[in-house]
Amino acid sequence: MPPPPPPFGRARKRATNALDPALGDADLIAARAALTQGRWTAVRELLAHTGTDWDLRGHRLTVLAGTQGAAAWGEEWRIAEPDSADAAALIGCATVARALGDRRYCPEATDACHRAAALAPEDPTPWLALLLLARRRGTEDEVVRLFDAVRVRHQDHHMAHHLMVARLAERHPELGRDPLHEVYDFAAWSAEHASPESPLAVLPVVAHAERYRVLAAAGSEPPDPAASGHWRSRRARQVLRTAFDWWLEWEERLDRGRIRTDLNYLAHAKFCEGRPAEAAALFHRIGPHATRAPWAYPDRDPYDAFHAARSAALGAA
Repeated sequence: MPPPPPPFGRARKRATNALDPALGDADLIAARAALTQGRWTAVRELLAHTGTDWDLRGHRLTVLAGTQGAAAWGEEWRIAEPDSADAAALIGCATVARALGDRRYCPEATDACHRAAALAPEDPTPWLALLLLARRRGTEDEVVRLFDAVRVRHQDHHMAHHLMVARLAERHPELGRDPLHEVYDFAAWSAEHASPESPLAVLPVVAHAERYRVLAAAGSEPPDPAASGHWRSRRARQVLRTAFDWWLEWEERLDRGRIRTDLNYLAHAKFCEGRPAEAAALFHRIGPHATRAPWAYPDRDPYDAFHAARSAALGAA
């Protein structure tokens, strides 16, 4: 469901600067605009060009799934090309997006994703869509099973690991700031076993932000993340240093897909750690492409939080 329009009197500039999940992917933005007009052939061309870059495919399909009318246009595409795995994947992701807003659509979404998986057994994207649904609606066993289904098809799947971290972070909020919490072990293990250039190197930072979200909601961390010591423990500082060093080493090769999600998490963490110069370098690379998470944590306006932190970091650098 799209967000409501801004109330009368609010500056129009704010609406034009809404956080866009496309994260600056120009080809995706063009295909999304075409899809809103029913021109699904642009999506077909986009996905054909994406090929078996599974991280990029998952990112693009989940963004397209949020487009108004995506499921209906996907059905029109399937009628024209009944054997199209891409059409089936779009329908699966779009019905999951609908089910996230209304659980009555869950059976339809599950069936659509299984049809897509049958047409392309090697594609992790239908299983990713089911994982998105289970992360919100499913049991822990379902989440683990679906994560494994994604990972067996693409070991370093970016979005799947983020979903698992978010779910694991929600376990045992009563433990408070426990440095041995399982979410940190999972994130560290995933980063260690990923390929050297994989953005999963930033996953331990993501784990700290997701755990902060849970603890702040439980009242055991302050609502202002910059006022929390959550990012200043010895372990947190080591995690941040390792992730920042990884970015410095690989930044020239990181220029598409969801990498800006990781850079937002890292900039947020560096700002909360009290390292404005390092945060400023990341803000320069992020540009205007802010993400809702983690800037919305625990209950903040992500647009305002991002720009306040960015202004403070750039002013101090």
